[in-house]
Amino acid sequence: MTRAASTSLLLLALVLSTPLGARAEDSKNEAKERLGKVESALDNWDVPTARRELTALEGLVPEDIEPLKYFQGRVAFEEGNYPEAVELLQKARIEDKPGSYLRLAKDTRDIVKGHRHVESEHFIFYYPPGKDEVLAPYALETLESIHRALAEDLGHRPPGKVRVEVVNNARELSKVSTLTYQQIQTTGTIAICKFNKLMVTSPKAVARGYDWQDTLAHEYIHLVVSQMSHNTVPIWLHEGLAKFLESRWRGKPGLAMTPSTLALLGRRVKEDKLIPFEKMHPSIAMLPTAEDAATAFAEVYFAMDYVYKTQGNRGLRDIILGLRDGKQDRKAVEGATAMSFAQFEKNWLAHIKQQPFPQELLPPEEVVLKENAKEPDDKKKGREISFGDFAEVTEIPARKSAHLGELMRERNRIKAAAEEYSRAHKLVGDKYESVSNKYALALLELRRLDEAEQVLRGSLRVHPGSPTTNVHLGRIFLHRADYQKARQSYLDALSSDPFDPEIHIALTRIHGELGETALASRARSASAVLTGMTPDEVSASARAFLRDDSELVNAGNVGVETPEGKAPATPPDAGR
Repeated sequence: MTRAASTSLLLLALVLSTPLGARAEDSKNEAKERLGKVESALDNWDVPTARRELTALEGLVPEDIEPLKYFQGRVAFEEGNYPEAVELLQKARIEDKPGSYLRLAKDTRDIVKGHRHVESEHFIFYYPPGKDEVLAPYALETLESIHRALAEDLGHRPPGKVRVEVVNNARELSKVSTLTYQQIQTTGTIAICKFNKLMVTSPKAVARGYDWQDTLAHEYIHLVVSQMSHNTVPIWLHEGLAKFLESRWRGKPGLAMTPSTLALLGRRVKEDKLIPFEKMHPSIAMLPTAEDAATAFAEVYFAMDYVYKTQGNRGLRDIILGLRDGKQDRKAVEGATAMSFAQFEKNWLAHIKQQPFPQELLPPEEVVLKENAKEPDDKKKGREISFGDFAEVTEIPARKSAHLGELMRERNRIKAAAEEYSRAHKLVGDKYESVSNKYALALLELRRLDEAEQVLRGSLRVHPGSPTTNVHLGRIFLHRADYQKARQSYLDALSSDPFDPEIHIALTRIHGELGETALASRARSASAVLTGMTPDEVSASARAFLRDDSELVNAGNVGVETPEGKAPATPPDAGR
């Protein structure tokens, strides 16, 4: 039997295997009804109902027939009981081939069998042993926040606790999902919501991290929309809702659009190369290129932005509920917006064209897997000196000035380095994180903190969420004892790069200074996991952190005095 086996064939097998004395018409009708409800509930992402109907069905038919074992295996798989799912699906004689439920259950069982887990009121978070432990409290905080927000905005709360599984890398993500490794590589897909759970790649698999907290919220929105609509929302609306609402865990909706994506969308509008809604099916992750995927995400984001600005949350809910009630996507949009779909498309396109597109195409914010990242030879000079950081700078005069600035800085001629970085920065403005951050580091060494802050803030306007920029800004605020701003900067850095020890050491001190005892303990525990220091050693390091002006530039090389001497912490990623 394949995973697409029809209800009628399954029903036939049930009837033929039922003893003659039990073939009363009412028993057959009830078995047929129960079987249909099990299949329908699974299709609708309603696992509790599928389990209830399956339990009732088990009392009507022999327990050893293959169709029954198939649905028992399906339900066990979607409940996260993978060993049982494998056993049941094998008894149902499901083929062990790529994409089959048996292969998915086997691969998922093997990948998550050693995972640890923590729980909150509405979520169970599974993660690989090791440094992914530091994700857990922040992940649950993010998930509970988006849970509250969507209960308010859309009026839906998933039953039971939602299962969230962190995988180590893209190859594991391809095994636990229905995406191929090539599709993941092509489009930069980092997470997926399917099988009644969220599957997310660890930030450790990505060269420069990624917005993993927004991603958790994004995938949870997919789960809510699927459950609300009985899995009837087409992909373009699905992705539009998830992208538009993903920032709700941290504030208002509609904060997820980055300047680089907006610049890309502006170019595609100008070239008349937008992606039609129908070509986004069955998944944006299956579009030919990462640029096509980014363009599609931007398009659907603004479709929902337009609905929200004209109809509010009611408009978003009405689209979902209209689809649940059997309307086609165009009719659901028409019902929610009180206009024809042709008029909606016209207004949506006008809404896009009114956006403040950047004047030039900014460097794309790509998700680069570590296995694909190129490590420049000059990284051996140390984490602060790297000509390779400027490979993205296409303007030759700016790149030359930046390279010269690196040479000057390597020779400890900081004032001359700052002058060269300044020339490069004047030529390209805030376009490149590398230029802005190297310039800011030189200004920090010269104790020109106000100028460094101005450069870093300018960079964040173009590259919001940059962990490197946020860490440097956090150092400035912490040095000034502005603990509120320092806390926010380091938390913003953590939302993309949770494995940088400096972030957690700094937060240990910041939370302590603010009297936030529980949060200080959380940061201290994360620091201990990432550095190997004891909690007492972390506390000592945090108390000493950035007490000296000389630490402003090299603060990331965190260490602590122990009886055996200086015990250095693991340094953050190179180039900071």
